[in-house]
Amino acid sequence: MSTQYERPFVAQLENRLFGEKPLIQVLVGPRQIGKTTGMRQLLGRSPFANHFANADDLLSADRNWLLEQWQKALLFGDGTLLVIDEIQKIPNWSETLKSLWDKSPGRLRVVVLGSSSLQIQTGLTESLAGRFELTRVYHWTYSELETAFGYDLERFLLYGGYPGAVPFENDFERWYAYLKDSIVEAVIGKDILLNRKVGSPALFRQAFEILCRYPAQEISYTKLLGQLQDKGNTDLIKYYIELYAGAFLIHTLEKYSAKGWITRSSSPKILPSCPALYTMTEGSKLLNDPEKRGRVFELAVGAQLLQLPGELFYWREKNTEVDYIYRYQNRLYAIEVKSGRRKSAKGIDAFLNQFPNATPVIMTTDNFAQFSENPQKFLAFF
Repeated sequence: MSTQYERPFVAQLENRLFGEKPLIQVLVGPRQIGKTTGMRQLLGRSPFANHFANADDLLSADRNWLLEQWQKALLFGDGTLLVIDEIQKIPNWSETLKSLWDKSPGRLRVVVLGSSSLQIQTGLTESLAGRFELTRVYHWTYSELETAFGYDLERFLLYGGYPGAVPFENDFERWYAYLKDSIVEAVIGKDILLNRKVGSPALFRQAFEILCRYPAQEISYTKLLGQLQDKGNTDLIKYYIELYAGAFLIHTLEKYSAKGWITRSSSPKILPSCPALYTMTEGSKLLNDPEKRGRVFELAVGAQLLQLPGELFYWREKNTEVDYIYRYQNRLYAIEVKSGRRKSAKGIDAFLNQFPNATPVIMTTDNFAQFSENPQKFLAFF
């Protein structure tokens, strides 16, 4: 991973931490996308004493370990910056942190990092209300990889998302093994299966591979379930998707509708978190296939839209569709991705007939770089 490039969240975190009476700063995001590297960059220029501890290194941990780290930080003096990585590994971490924070308010600057959204969010809402600020750190965008590693669009669509895999791109088997063993299996084994009840781990892993084969595609839960080698029900596949979403691997979009019950009952549109997860399942030749290339570009657009504040949907009515519907601050965008994939061009017009206040946006390989650099500024042009 490039140690020179600094991701944008670092400056945001610096502003929050170095102000007056900062709250607990919580960073959540996928494994291997630079949370720890960014934190170390910040520590390197921090004017305060600091103490860094990683719960992922522990064979077993309890609240006493967290208490020990807190006390070590206090020995450096008031204002010390305490950083706890993989905080979700500590049982009842949020209750313990709340107790420590309330007993000595303002004595330490505190940052906690985690790679499991489900466990972190539960702890925040149950114990730390009013005491924290949350920063979500996502997979690397095309703009970031272009700046840090000189990516072009072809390279991004094939390998994008995980900078730690960059040294292995010239050897696909090695690249694949790194992603599978060091990232995906670490997430499944450490972040999910050790903390959530899953009846069949083998079936759960199979579901991940199946989901990754449908980037930016709408597919029914029944059809997804039918591909699993098991007799279950749709609640099973929904549960699997929930776990993968909580670990930042697979996301789903609901169908946009003014009627909420239609949205909730719709088939999901599958979005792996970055192009590399699709390449894992389809191989390094996928860009030679116009249909697959179109899908992965559509995925790249959707994955970055997911990083924005607001809500993201898709829209379909009979034979007309719009790839993405983005809603934020009373603005509605109908975003059509021109990817080379064969599909009807009538979707935008059909959507605007029903929602005339929506803003149409056409995304192409020509304007994707500009979009990736600053998506909100890009959308504000229209």
